[in-house]
Amino acid sequence: MTGLARPTTATEPNYSQSSLARLAGPLAVAAGLLMIVVELAILPIVDVHDHVGTSTNLVYRISGVVYFVAFCLLVLVAVAAYARQAHKAGRFGLVGMIAAVVGTMWLGGDLWFESFYVTYIVDHAPQVLELDPGGMIVIGAISSYLLFAAGWALFGIASLRAGVFPRAISVAIVIGGLLGFQALLPPWGIGLGLAMVWLGVWLTRTPARSEAIA
Repeated sequence: MTGLARPTTATEPNYSQSSLARLAGPLAVAAGLLMIVVELAILPIVDVHDHVGTSTNLVYRISGVVYFVAFCLLVLVAVAAYARQAHKAGRFGLVGMIAAVVGTMWLGGDLWFESFYVTYIVDHAPQVLELDPGGMIVIGAISSYLLFAAGWALFGIASLRAGVFPRAISVAIVIGGLLGFQALLPPWGIGLGLAMVWLGVWLTRTPARSEAIA
């Protein structure tokens, strides 16, 4: 007695055709453009020696909110772009994506604090900002810088290994990630912003291909 025959080859899910993957291009362009615009806008404003004066500037406050939106988009870009190369990225690609997401979330938390809570402190207790930072604040800040830079550098390296995106774009992501160690201080976030725009334009112009996984 024979049962129903089972397929001899498994069909792998084609992540490159998912709805999120198809949005990878526009998301990357939007995130990159917002990063570049914000960095250029606050470049003449930010004064690391006058935190109070910087935080009271209206353009700086608006830019902080816009930059936070860019970071939210970056999280989506990491997942969506990974989906476009998941069929070749392997486990290292997954690690790179997770690292980029975690790093962006950590530095995004720092950015939220700077954009919303620090501006509140400036309005109600500006003397607090004159205190020397220490303890958990320093640990949190440095760890967020490191995780962001390492996360996007790993994402770029994983993209190089996968070979789906052009090598030049992957290298640009690595460089932008490393420069992003100080992404909250202009102009250090511009590099990753340019890499995202470049990646987004390529993804938009290059439709995801339905291809079998070897």
